[in-house]
Amino acid sequence: MRWLFACTLTAFVLLGVTAEEKKLTYPDTKKGDQTDEYHGTRVADPYRWLEDDVRTSKDVAAWVEAENKVTNAFLETIPEREAIKKRITELWNYEKISAPFKVGGRYFFFKNDGLQNQSAMFVQDSLDAEPKLLLDPNTWSKDGTVALAGMALTDDAKFLAYGTADAGSDWNTWKVFDVAAGKTVADELKWVKFSGASWTLDGKGFYYSRFPEPKKDAAFQSLNENQALYFHKLGTPQSEDKLVYERPDNPKWTVGGSVTEDGKFLIISVGDGTTSRKARVAYQDLTDPKSKPVDLVANHENKFNFLGNDGGVFYFQTDYKAPKYQIVAIDTAKPEPKDWKTIVPEANEVLDSTDLVGNRFICSYLKDAKTAVKVYEVDGKFVRDVALPGIGTASGFSGKRTDTETFYTFSSFDSPTRIYRYDVPTGESKLIRQAKVKFNPDDYEVKQVFYASKDGTKVPMFLAHKKGLKLDGSNPTLLYGYGGFNISLTPGFSVSRLQWMEMGGVLAVANLRGGGEYGDAWHRAGTKLQKQNVFDDFIAAAEYLVKEKYTSPKKLAIQGGSNGGLLVGACLTQRPDLFGACLPAVGVMDMLRFQKFTAGRFWVDDYGSSDKADEFEALYKFSPYHVLLKNGPKAYPATMVTTADTDDRVVPGHSFKFAAALQANQSGPAPVLIRIETKAGHGAGKPTAKVIEEVADQWAFLVKTLDFKPEIGK
Repeated sequence: MRWLFACTLTAFVLLGVTAEEKKLTYPDTKKGDQTDEYHGTRVADPYRWLEDDVRTSKDVAAWVEAENKVTNAFLETIPEREAIKKRITELWNYEKISAPFKVGGRYFFFKNDGLQNQSAMFVQDSLDAEPKLLLDPNTWSKDGTVALAGMALTDDAKFLAYGTADAGSDWNTWKVFDVAAGKTVADELKWVKFSGASWTLDGKGFYYSRFPEPKKDAAFQSLNENQALYFHKLGTPQSEDKLVYERPDNPKWTVGGSVTEDGKFLIISVGDGTTSRKARVAYQDLTDPKSKPVDLVANHENKFNFLGNDGGVFYFQTDYKAPKYQIVAIDTAKPEPKDWKTIVPEANEVLDSTDLVGNRFICSYLKDAKTAVKVYEVDGKFVRDVALPGIGTASGFSGKRTDTETFYTFSSFDSPTRIYRYDVPTGESKLIRQAKVKFNPDDYEVKQVFYASKDGTKVPMFLAHKKGLKLDGSNPTLLYGYGGFNISLTPGFSVSRLQWMEMGGVLAVANLRGGGEYGDAWHRAGTKLQKQNVFDDFIAAAEYLVKEKYTSPKKLAIQGGSNGGLLVGACLTQRPDLFGACLPAVGVMDMLRFQKFTAGRFWVDDYGSSDKADEFEALYKFSPYHVLLKNGPKAYPATMVTTADTDDRVVPGHSFKFAAALQANQSGPAPVLIRIETKAGHGAGKPTAKVIEEVADQWAFLVKTLDFKPEIGK
């Protein structure tokens, strides 16, 4: 993004004596005269200059510094802030261990002792053996801002390819670790983004995807195009990597590759350039040095997730003729769709994910946004249900065809992560580890309710809070949502949410249209020209909470990040009367220009594009930044926008422009702040210390603006 002007900045001023009389003076953010024409409509963009990269623009950097001073000064006036931070630090300080995964006869897992900025990777010779430290990202930087961003082991577990991300950027540098020697070797791969690594069976190299090196000073804002698949031979420089597959005829397409478990084939997945992940599929016979990629699915009409193969018969999870997904077998000798064989047919519930382990399909379904797991033979014969310990989310089940065991985790809003070993032949689940958090789960309750949206659609919502809650409209309530990109919100444990409930708050998580909870139709009902349905669903959730006397507008806060940040921005501009406080994080706020930067083009399938007349009209109606400019001064709820300077997923200019416009048009007394994290990105890999500080600031902001006395440590 390009922004062209310097702003005149004034200092933060506190006037008066009592807290109620303190008022904010915001930085004097100058407006430019930038206008653009979209299909005959002139649209003003007075804060275009705030799109400039904070790393290279002194003007934007000065604005960021001034805004952070305002925000920090406000937060420092909140008496409960330090106590909140101390308590969340106490809660966060417990041992966190991932489910193990088995490679080369050994078990690997990640562990965080409690307050480490990053989790470290360990290995065991058996589940009872003493773990040995293998890779510790905490040693990569003093402040913990360099994180592990992906990893892949050779089949014999002798070498580990791993990605690193600096300051939360999507750009990754991949390296290779010699497991036996305990050291990183010389191999280093640059300009990798949205890619994993897949080793050949002999461990001599791996496939990965990368983009061309961007122009100087454009890495964090330029569009990501022309991704290509390469093969890296172990021990050679990246300049010698072999180009395997590219599509210069369609620069927006994405390309990825994975080697089949038997090592005989390379499966190439070609995305359509949007987050719908509609895939073309090609394959290459790795047993023939002269072979070239062969198209298997030559259109972008459906989604295909490769599961495994028996020789030339490939298994996929797909939405082909099955909006809630099915498992099919495609014989490469007879690749026409008429010859595809349904193995596990579409069910009433959405097939969320599938793993082929122990020669069986382990299928995870969503039943009203809760996990249900079923096991099938490779021929599709039903074996059994996996008994889960309650309402929550189960995940894991990775492994190989030859494994007889796998591992999964289970958690819920009031239940910290439990890790189970699952015996595939017998179906026995055995608890092997359980997180020990300093709270009593029996003090809380979780339930699911259903409410009617504006058009009558029934929408589910999870509610979690302390037992004995009085429905008198006085409870501070946090309503969270996302509603996009086929992503489902399922019940899981979170220390920050636990603290919110501990403080006396109600947690509400709404499963809005646009998500994947009920399949493709549910997702599509919240996209493009129907995106307003998502906002209507969220507003209806808020109205339900008020109607049922869980809370009242002045005690109700809404929260969401990324696409959820857009959700919060849209709802606070459409219904400012309904909320007491708003926490939009790393949100997409300028809906007319999002597709012009970094990964923005991937979102067109969900949002539409201002390049098309009908989609422009829809976007312009709800684009949070533009609604503020069109509406002019209004009394808006207390708002604290959060973003980060290294966010190259949703560039921070979205939040900068939105915050500037909201401050300029706030006619009410509620504060409008923006908290801009340094050396952080969209969220992934953020150090524990920074996460704790951000959560503490958000809860302190809500304590102040929702005007309640929190129960800290009770």
